[in-house]
Amino acid sequence: MPIDTARIEAAVSEILSAIGEDPARPGLATTPQRIAQAYTEFFAGLDEDAAEHLADAHDLDAGAGELGELVLLRDIAFRSICEHHLLPFTGVAHVAYVPRARIVGLGKLPRVVETLASRPQLQERLGEEIADTLHDGLSPAGVLVVLDAVHGCVTARGVRQAGSSTVTVASRGSLTDPVQRAEIMALIGAPR
Repeated sequence: MPIDTARIEAAVSEILSAIGEDPARPGLATTPQRIAQAYTEFFAGLDEDAAEHLADAHDLDAGAGELGELVLLRDIAFRSICEHHLLPFTGVAHVAYVPRARIVGLGKLPRVVETLASRPQLQERLGEEIADTLHDGLSPAGVLVVLDAVHGCVTARGVRQAGSSTVTVASRGSLTDPVQRAEIMALIGAPR
């Protein structure tokens, strides 16, 4: 279902009126349209299936021992909107998988992250959804997703902890093993 920008514009005008502002004053006159455009971008993932980014994964014609043990893409920048306060959270995703026989182009991993992040989200659920999409789409031996993000609802309101970030971990298969996870965490933190 496409995003209804006219309804967003009307709602933003109402919010401005509700806080005692004049939505028609020069500084705010185009704010409803700008917010509607931003929401179209922020929530574009609602109409997308993240698994489609993995549809062109291909089977490797590799013998035993010829497959790499791990694929790790670090520092995938993402932004999402927290569903509790509709404030942004931004950060990086580190995505790892251990292929069995299927791989996908590395550029597809950020597309999966972006699609799932472009919805009203919770960081905890976002990591789980990324892990599930990779697990289901590639049938790897294991998946690990680490998200490190700064939340507007923590930095700009309430407790206002401007220097804090939230780290979440989601794992599947062989990468639920603490030893393997620790090894990947060391790779994530290794100098570039």
